Amino acid sequence: MGENKWMGKRWEDMDTDVLVKIFKELNLVELSPVSQVCRLWRLACSDPLIWGTLDFGLLKSNFIQTRASPYIWVDDRSDKRLARILRVAMAISCGNVSCMIFHYNLYMRDEHLHFISERSPHLKRLVMPAWNRITKVGICQAIQRWQELESLTMRTIGQPPYIMEEIGRSCKNFTELKIMGSFDQHFASAIFQFLPKLKVLSLRCSKVTMDALQCLLQSMEYLEILNISHCLLLVVAANGRKQVVHELDDQILGKASRLREFHYCESRSCITCQRMVVDEGIMRWYRYEDWFWRRDEVRSLDLQDYGKLFDAGCERLTSVE
Repeated sequence: MGENKWMGKRWEDMDTDVLVKIFKELNLVELSPVSQVCRLWRLACSDPLIWGTLDFGLLKSNFIQTRASPYIWVDDRSDKRLARILRVAMAISCGNVSCMIFHYNLYMRDEHLHFISERSPHLKRLVMPAWNRITKVGICQAIQRWQELESLTMRTIGQPPYIMEEIGRSCKNFTELKIMGSFDQHFASAIFQFLPKLKVLSLRCSKVTMDALQCLLQSMEYLEILNISHCLLLVVAANGRKQVVHELDDQILGKASRLREFHYCESRSCITCQRMVVDEGIMRWYRYEDWFWRRDEVRSLDLQDYGKLFDAGCERLTSVE
């Protein structure tokens, strides 16, 4: 009998697209040694199909709230863990990340932001981590590098004009913004002044003043989609007293009718609206399901399920003991 011969390809001779399909099933910890096998495998490991979205939604800091600025203390081991994970991710991705998602309880420093902004020049979408330890200079320098940025999801910031101004100056294709927290006339005016061509805005689960909503509907000529679902709407009187608005009047609905999509709650009896009331207008996301903060009625802003690159297994393997 003749000798049986193996007619299949060797691993080192596999087509790159086949390798990419295989490597897409691996997380960051598993990809790291694979990327060091040979030049072909490293090339496949850095493919944009793998790194299009880098979802760190499960990565959180070990922190304690404090009374002094920045009102947070972060365990040094958490910072070192974050730096180590970012080094591995940026090294393998080779600048191919176009969407980056961070958890709202990840307390990043300027040096972390500087590191990733230098190594992800083609970023188009960013879901920001917590602001506490990021300075004005730090975020502005990062935005200047992300000239292709189109979409930003961010927690409320005390002085919004400077970041809106930097986005308007540096990111010419920017069209999509999501705010999580509070939204007032000051914030609305900053958007109108610096991002007049904004097309999509979500204020989902935020505390929104009616004068800010009026400003958006009257002034934002290019706005196509507005989401105020589950928002706590407030009228602020001259004396500073606030009153909750339970239904939108015909004037607001009439102005909103020009929009392609206008998302709002017709009934305040939904579970999410009830949570907003219990939390007094500032959603305590940590009280609820792990996926709850990722949802949005606007399809392009909904984060869907957690990504594969940093999955639960990867989170456990990199956790600080």
